[in-house]
Parts: sequence; structure tokens; C-alpha cells
Amino acid sequence: MKLLTFDTCLNKTYVTLSDDGKILESRTIENRDEKYHSAFLISTIAEILKKYGLKMQDIDALGTNTGPGSFTGIRACVTVARVIAQQLDCPLAGVSSLEILSKLVRHPEKNTAVMLDARKNQFYLAVYDRNGNELTAPALINSEEAENFKDCRIISDEAVHKYLKERNIGSELYTGFSDDLGIILNNIAYKKIKISDCSWAKLKPLYLQAPPVTMPKTLK
Repeated sequence: MKLLTFDTCLNKTYVTLSDDGKILESRTIENRDEKYHSAFLISTIAEILKKYGLKMQDIDALGTNTGPGSFTGIRACVTVARVIAQQLDCPLAGVSSLEILSKLVRHPEKNTAVMLDARKNQFYLAVYDRNGNELTAPALINSEEAENFKDCRIISDEAVHKYLKERNIGSELYTGFSDDLGIILNNIAYKKIKISDCSWAKLKPLYLQAPPVTMPKTLK
């Protein structure tokens, strides 16, 4: 099974290709000049397929990050994934940012809480046990509630890390790990596709809060 996965929800774009669970290629793309990293998603996919002499029709399954994260990034990868999967009529696995980041902790001795900044004094949160099972589904919490999870091993982004540090609560920056998040996503998606029905029609973006909407100014 040739599995193509991609993620534009976090701080970089990740595109990974595997064949029956063996990673063939994994690329990480950062912002370039004034262009946001998600702008390079399609071109990177095309480059990887060309390198291995493949066409999109040769892909058997897809996987993507569904969020939370950048609203622009969520829209980009979820939309691209749904369109391709629909055209190929192939399985499509959705994986949350929080589940991906929870896998950065290997052999945890206690529960792992993943927290990302949602702005407006709110955090995105999910909690996983020592075996990687989800204890608390992805949710939106008030920043003050973070103290309830101080006994967990906390994985966070920079904004949450700073907030917790000011309150003497330890956390680890996900950007401080050397793990390839694209490979983590691919591995999770591969397992999900093997054991469950991953219809593209079921995939939805995990916003957890309404995307910001800018209303046009009323013309006078």
C-alpha cells in the first residue's frame, strides 16, 4: 500500500510517502521569503511522486493532519486531501495535531498532555495515557485550567510554554524534539487505515473553535 500523507497545520509543512509501512521519502518545508509553507504543498507532492516514477493514480491511500493549528493550514491540507481521495476513491485517514505531538514522548512514565495556543487565553488540549490511548479528546480549555494537568508530561508550543513557565509548570517544546512529524503522521495514518473505515467523506477539519472571519467594511 502506497500511502501519501501531508500536514500544513503546524509550524512547517510535512509530506511523506511510504510503501507498506516503509518510509520512502519525508520532506519538511519551512516558510520561504514571504510565502507561507503551505503554499509549497502541491509542488512538493509532485516532486516526490516524480522522483519515484509515480502518478497520483498509483497512490493507494492518503492521510492528513486535521488540526487544530493554523486555520489556513487546516483548510489547505484537509481540502487537498479530500479532493485527491475523492478523485482516487481511496481511503483517507485524519489525525489530529495533538495525537501526532503526543508520539514525541517515547515510553512515558505518566500521562502525556499536549497543549497548543488557541489565543484569547485558551488552549487546545488532549491527554493520552502511557500506552498512547486517548484519555481526553481534543478540546478547547481556558488557560487557567492548564494547572489541572501539571502532573502530566506536557508537550507545548512556545506561547503555552511561556505561560506555564510563568506559573512554575514545566512543559517541553515540541519544536525541541528532533523527530520527523511527517513520519509520525504517516505511521499513525497507516495503522488507522489498516484497522478502520477511513472514508474521505467522513473527514472533517478539527477547528475546535470558529475560524476568524473578517467582515467587509460597509461602503458609504
